[in-house]
Amino acid sequence: MENLNIEELASKFGVPYHSDLSSFAYVQEKIHLIPYAFAKAHLILPLETQDEKVVIAHARPFDLELIEEVRCRIGRQVQEVLSSKSALEEAIEKCYHQKENVASDLIASLQSGGTETITEEEGYDLLAQEAASPVVRMLNVMLTEAIQQGASDIHFEPMEQGIGIRYRIDGVLQMRHAPPKEFQSQLITRIKVMARLDIAEHRLPQDGRIKLQMGGRQIDFRVSTVPVVFGERIVLRILDKSNVLLGLPKIGMRSCILEQFQKLIRLSEGIVLVTGPTGSGKTTTLYSAIAEINSSETNIMTIEDPVEYKLQGMAQIGVNPKIHLTFATGLRHILRQDPDIIMIGEIRDKETAEIAIQSSLTGHLVLSTLHTNDAPSALTRLVDMGIEPYLLSSSVVGVLAQRLVRTLCPHCTVSYCPSDQELHELTLTREDLPEDLLYKGEGCSHCFGSGYKGRHGIYELMTVTSSLKRQLLISADSQELHRVALASGMSTLRKEGAYLAAAGKTSTREVLRVTRSCEEG
Repeated sequence: MENLNIEELASKFGVPYHSDLSSFAYVQEKIHLIPYAFAKAHLILPLETQDEKVVIAHARPFDLELIEEVRCRIGRQVQEVLSSKSALEEAIEKCYHQKENVASDLIASLQSGGTETITEEEGYDLLAQEAASPVVRMLNVMLTEAIQQGASDIHFEPMEQGIGIRYRIDGVLQMRHAPPKEFQSQLITRIKVMARLDIAEHRLPQDGRIKLQMGGRQIDFRVSTVPVVFGERIVLRILDKSNVLLGLPKIGMRSCILEQFQKLIRLSEGIVLVTGPTGSGKTTTLYSAIAEINSSETNIMTIEDPVEYKLQGMAQIGVNPKIHLTFATGLRHILRQDPDIIMIGEIRDKETAEIAIQSSLTGHLVLSTLHTNDAPSALTRLVDMGIEPYLLSSSVVGVLAQRLVRTLCPHCTVSYCPSDQELHELTLTREDLPEDLLYKGEGCSHCFGSGYKGRHGIYELMTVTSSLKRQLLISADSQELHRVALASGMSTLRKEGAYLAAAGKTSTREVLRVTRSCEEG
């Protein structure tokens, strides 16, 4: 009977079943009647009070001792409801999430103290914050706050008067905290201990990793330290797998571009390049493409720097310059492993580019990234590296340029009538706006005053047509390639951003911010 589905058991015993627990009062108001460690270990959570009884949700209908223990802990009668393990984990994490401004209040309440002994811990749960040390508590609440707010990086920046702490949210840095100067060395030491770095070394840059939990989630941090004028500057890159949307339909491509890109990645041979600046989502796009074409019939191998997310069903290699495992070296060995599809984290030099081209010409599909402003410039960059144009015309089948624009906060979006100059910059006409309106965010507490919440991709796909191949053989000038690509039907990044602005998903200012460099180029 225990093998039955929880919902079937609830129906069998006449116990209410809830697939979503997030709307109950205790979860919404973050009221804790039992310790977090107990709730997490036993997957049980008080939800609300009904008729002087506390409603508790759990997933173990046969564990009567557990129900009795909860009743004794809270000192009141209980009423059971059943739920799934995943719904309980989600509700427990939401219920025990810290409230807003906890980090600011804690920093404000701390009094300067002496130097503390900081012990080494690894893999602990951020929500189980029972640390006695003020510095450990301070760092825990800041890490938790950054994760809850969707930050991708945390910057610890020593200044003359103290240490500034900024979060990168939706690609833009936002100032958050400024603890007193006396906590600077303790905070830096705590981070270095967690990342297993040399705490006695203050003159050289160091790199490390931290692994922590937050509820049921595994959170990894990449740690980078550099010496600056007022101390050591540390940046934590947050790698939260639960925030990564893998799958081409999920990353925001317009349907016409998505169909073309799906055709390219299903070719048996050739090179598909994804271009854009750091932090524009290139790796996510490549992972999504590989996840879509992954099957038991294909051998997919990747070489990356570093391997950020581990994917099932493929071999992933991380480069290691210390032992001379570079992209080029790794690629040579990959070719001896009978691959069908090869993903290269980035083409950085002529040697890697040459091996990628030879791989595509010998019957492999190669996916890689390149740092250029737009799609046509990728071919120019490869020619500048020393690759012959005739090799590119025979191997490269498509180039996808991308950017991430911030989307407007749904709680503070307002409409306005744009000027002719603004429409001209967006390459729009008033006929493109059904109500002659564009939108912007005014800023509110939900978006921390920025007017934006979340990000959306914009994409410029250039397929290498016969006319583009002819132009490449004549001249690799990026402006000429751009002109031919437009004549072949390519839609620019600015135009794709304009579609989002017209649909009310982002603002003119944001579109111009992320596409200005490619338009100038």
